[in-house]
Amino acid sequence: MLSFFRNIFKTKIGLALTIGFVGLIGVAFAVGDVANTGGLGGSLAGGDNVAVVGGDKVGAAEFSEAATNAVDQLRQTNPTISMAAFVEQGGLTEVLDQLLDRRAISAWARKHGFSAGDNLVNSEIRRIPAFAGADGNFSETTYRQALAGRGLTDATVRRDLADGLLAQQALVPAAFGARMPQKIAMRYAALTKERRQGGIAVIPSNAFAPKGEPTAAQLTSYYNSNKADFIRPERRILRYAVFGADSLGSVQPTDAEIAARYARDRANLYAARELRTFSQLIVPTRQAAEAIAQRGPGALETAAREAGLEVAKIPSIDRNGYAAQNSAAVAQAAFAANRGAIAAPARGALGWYVVRVDAVQTVPARSIDQARGEIVAALTAEKRTRALSELAGDVEQQIDEGNSLSDIVRSLKVDVLTTKPVVADGRVYGSGTERVPDALAPALASAFEMEEGNPQIAAMPGGETYLVYETARITPSAAAPLAEIRADVVAGWRQAAGAAAAKAAADRILARVGKGQTLSQAVAAETAALPAIETINMTREELASQGQRVPPALALLFSMARGSVKKLEGPNNAGWFVVNVNSIEPGKIAPNDPLMAQASQSLGQLLGREYSDSLRAAIRKDVGVERNAEAVAAVRQRLVGDNSAN
Repeated sequence: MLSFFRNIFKTKIGLALTIGFVGLIGVAFAVGDVANTGGLGGSLAGGDNVAVVGGDKVGAAEFSEAATNAVDQLRQTNPTISMAAFVEQGGLTEVLDQLLDRRAISAWARKHGFSAGDNLVNSEIRRIPAFAGADGNFSETTYRQALAGRGLTDATVRRDLADGLLAQQALVPAAFGARMPQKIAMRYAALTKERRQGGIAVIPSNAFAPKGEPTAAQLTSYYNSNKADFIRPERRILRYAVFGADSLGSVQPTDAEIAARYARDRANLYAARELRTFSQLIVPTRQAAEAIAQRGPGALETAAREAGLEVAKIPSIDRNGYAAQNSAAVAQAAFAANRGAIAAPARGALGWYVVRVDAVQTVPARSIDQARGEIVAALTAEKRTRALSELAGDVEQQIDEGNSLSDIVRSLKVDVLTTKPVVADGRVYGSGTERVPDALAPALASAFEMEEGNPQIAAMPGGETYLVYETARITPSAAAPLAEIRADVVAGWRQAAGAAAAKAAADRILARVGKGQTLSQAVAAETAALPAIETINMTREELASQGQRVPPALALLFSMARGSVKKLEGPNNAGWFVVNVNSIEPGKIAPNDPLMAQASQSLGQLLGREYSDSLRAAIRKDVGVERNAEAVAAVRQRLVGDNSAN
C-alpha cells in the first residue's frame, strides 16, 4: 500500500541489473568472476586495473567479463539488447559499483572475523539446481561441464560463492527485523487517507513543434547529441540448408536383410502365441493372497475394496511381456490358469499377486510373406535413421576440415537459402512482424554467437532432418548513419524543439500563476491550443489502487505543498506538465485499522534497506575504494567499439 512513497534501486534498464548482495548465492555463478590480471597491491599503478579495493586490485579483464555476463543475463529476457545500449543506459557503471561493493564487503567481513569455509561453500554448490544430474542430486560431471561451458574455474565459482556467503553474514543482520516506530508508522498510514484537490495542465510538445525543415547544422547537431536514441541492434544475414531423407540413396531393405530379421524375431513376434487379459491384485503376504483366491473369481473386486486396494486391469499381453512386468513365477501361474479362474498366488517384485484370467486369445503364426510389410517398414526406418546419422557425421567432418557451406550443400544436392538481416530474437530487421523461417529456430541462438563463414550443423526436432547453416554477414550494433534515417532524426528534432518550446510555455504559465492567476486562466493565455485542465480530487489510497505505474504528474501532485505549483517534464520529449495543489485534507486512521499492519511491514522493509545501504557505504569507506577513470574508460571503449559506423 505504501510502496509508492519510495522507489529504490530504480534505473533506466530496470531491476534486472541490480545484483543484490543478500542474494549473491543465487547469481554468483552467472556473474562470472575471472582471473585478476593485475596482481595485488594498494596502488593503481600499471594502468590495467579499474580499481583498488583495500589492497586488492580489480583488473580490467574481470570488469569486462562481469559486464559481458550481465548483458548475457539481460538477453534471456531481451535478446536484442546490445552492449552499446547497455553501456549508454548506465549498465556498465552499475556493474562496476556492484563488483566493487562485493569485493569491499568480502574484504571487510574477513577482516572482522567472518568466514565462509570450504564445507559451507561445498554445501552451497550442491544446492545450486544447475549442477544437478539426471537423478536430481549434485553431479560432479554436470558441475564441471557447466563451468567449462561458461569458461569458469572451480576456484572462481568458489570465490563468488564465498563472497556471497560473507555478504549474507554482514548485510542480513543489519536489515533483519528492522521496525519503524509505531507513531511514525501511524503517520505514514494516515497519509493513505489524505485527500488532495488540484489540477494538471498538459503542455504537449507537438503543439509547439516546428513545421518546417531543420538546417543541416541543426540536424547534425541534434543527431550527434542523441545518437543513443538511434542505435540499431546487431543484425545478421544467415545462409542455411535443410537436408533429410531426400539426400539419401536407396534405403530399401534387401531380401536377405528381411529374411535375417524374420529369423531373429520369429520366436518372439511371428510364432504362434497366446495373449491373455488379466485382473490383478497385489497384497503383502502369502496368507492374504491365498485367502482372496479362495473366495473365487467373482469376489476379487469385493476383496480389494474391503482391503482398501484397487484391482488393476492388464490389457492383452503375452507370457514374456507379463514376466518382464512382474516375475517369471507370476507369469507361469497366470498362463497356467484357465479362462475365468484365479491363478495360484505367486510372489513378484511388489508382493504376492492374485490374478484372474479375463480373456485368452490365440494368435496364429505368421509366415515371412505375411510379416514382410511390417519388417520392411521397420528396417526402412532403421536404415533411414542410420544413414541420416552417417550423413550428418559426414557433414560434421566436412565442417571440421574447413569446407565452405557452398561445398557442403553441393555434396548434399540441396539448395542453400539466405535470410534477410535478422536480429537476435528472430525478427527480420525493419519488417515489424516478419520472422525467420521456422527451420532456423533451433539454431538462432548459436547463429548469433558465431563468426562469419563458419558453418555449423544442428538436428531439427523429430530427428528426421538436419540444418547446416552459417552467419554470412554481421552488422554490429551501432547508431544508424544520419543519411539512412534522416526522416526519423527530423521527427526527433521536431519533437525536441517542440519540447523546448513547451518548456518555455510551462515557465510562462508558472509565472502567471505566481502573479495570482488560476491555472486555467494561465493556460488560456497561451496562443497555442492546449488541452483542458484535468481536475484532481482523490486520496492517496485511491492513488495507490492504480498499481505500481502511477502517472508521474499524479505522483508529483501528491508530493507538493498546498498552494504550490510546479512543472514536470514528460517522457520522451512528449511535453510538460504544470501541476498545482489547491487543498490538502489530512487523513485520519485508527490504531487498529488494517492499514497499520501493512504500513508497519512496508516501512520496516524500507528501513531494513536503508540500514543495509548505510552499512555498505560505511564498508566502502572503511576498506577504501579507489577507481581508475582512465582504465574504466578503456574498458568501455573496448566493449562498445567505434559507435560512429553503421
